[in-house]
Amino acid sequence: MEYKLMGRKNDIAWLLAEEVLVYDAQSALDFIATAQYETGCDKFIISKACFAESFFVLSTGIAGAVLQKFVNYRKKVAIIGDYTGYTSKPLQDFIYESNKGNSIYFLPDIPQAVGKLDGAQ
Repeated sequence: MEYKLMGRKNDIAWLLAEEVLVYDAQSALDFIATAQYETGCDKFIISKACFAESFFVLSTGIAGAVLQKFVNYRKKVAIIGDYTGYTSKPLQDFIYESNKGNSIYFLPDIPQAVGKLDGAQ
């Protein structure tokens, strides 16, 4: 995997990939371990394209299982992309509530992701 370090302290790793890498809890854990080892970062920016589409169907439980790994291991993540095409009210609510927290963000672009993660402790 290739990364670009960002943020005021270069402590945010932006994953430079567009292929599906996260499709269940184990693949999320694999990503976390690899990314932290390769970058030393605890904050990540990942494209929405790196998540299996089933992640965005909340009834599968995949989103909860995957994001729980980030929270359990105290990692911050911004998932960037266009979410306007999703009409599911539960998903919209999930995104809204996540963005109010301090660990998981669903944002449209890199500048907003860096801004959120730079402020996250």
